[in-house]
Amino acid sequence: MASPSHRRPVRTRRTALVFAVSAAAVGLLVSLVIALRPGGEPDTVRTASQATAGARPAAPPTPHRATPAAKPPKARKASKTPKAPKPAANTPSARPSPTATRPAAPRPVSGTAPLAGRIKPGTTYDGVATHYDAKDGDGACLYGPSPDLMVAAMNHTDYETSQACGAYILVRAANGASVTVRITNECPLPCAPGQIDLSKEAFAKLAGLSAGRIPITWSLQSPATSQTLSIRYKTGSSPHWCGIQVLGHRNPLARLEVRTGSGWTRLTRTDYNYFLSPGGTGCGGSLRLTDIYGEQLTVDGIAIRPDAVQPTRVQFTRR
Repeated sequence: MASPSHRRPVRTRRTALVFAVSAAAVGLLVSLVIALRPGGEPDTVRTASQATAGARPAAPPTPHRATPAAKPPKARKASKTPKAPKPAANTPSARPSPTATRPAAPRPVSGTAPLAGRIKPGTTYDGVATHYDAKDGDGACLYGPSPDLMVAAMNHTDYETSQACGAYILVRAANGASVTVRITNECPLPCAPGQIDLSKEAFAKLAGLSAGRIPITWSLQSPATSQTLSIRYKTGSSPHWCGIQVLGHRNPLARLEVRTGSGWTRLTRTDYNYFLSPGGTGCGGSLRLTDIYGEQLTVDGIAIRPDAVQPTRVQFTRR
């Protein structure tokens, strides 16, 4: 005999299906009724809409008392012609003075000497004057006899390896007397910086020779002269070795250069006031002379003639 089946009878399953369909139809009808009436959206939709519109939540948080914002200052009416604020006491005016807007007056050329050594133009030096027997005016600068005896020997420090040679110096005594001298010699130590050893003839323009030593002030000069400068080659000069000297220059000489294949070559100055070319470079060729103010003069056609003074047609500008 077969065992009973565990499946439900067909009739019972049909009844359950009819009941489920009926329940679904009733639920759908209720939903349509609610949706079609005014304001009939579900509560969940209404709550979301109210939150978006800013409605208060059911349990609002404890309110935070905000600090009231400061009131902005009232705007002032702008004046049609605003007045400039008055400067405070001891405060310079904001408006520049007429002189401040103008370009500064150019300094005289005599006040600028980029190649000057210890002795600079526009400067007054304190020192003492002594005197010596200058004889014919020759000295360590090896210029030879001087046309006048208004000459002097510069102290060793300011002589500066012959850079002072040929410089014109205005010397003033405390009594107001003055004299202009040309440096042709060196006063060796113990001559102190600032000291100038004058020829007896020059010293006598300031005080009696018996005074021996007097306080002075002195300064560099650029005198008027109708002379042009001259060139002299030293004894023994040749195309293989030469010494060159410049005479009669108005302003102190800073450099002497000779022309070479590659340009200009600067020669070394000795303490006896000659510029040397040990290998003969540039000897007998073009020369370029530069004073302490930077002015340059070019001299051509000076042959190697030892000990001969050969004049040129050029001279440095008066400063």
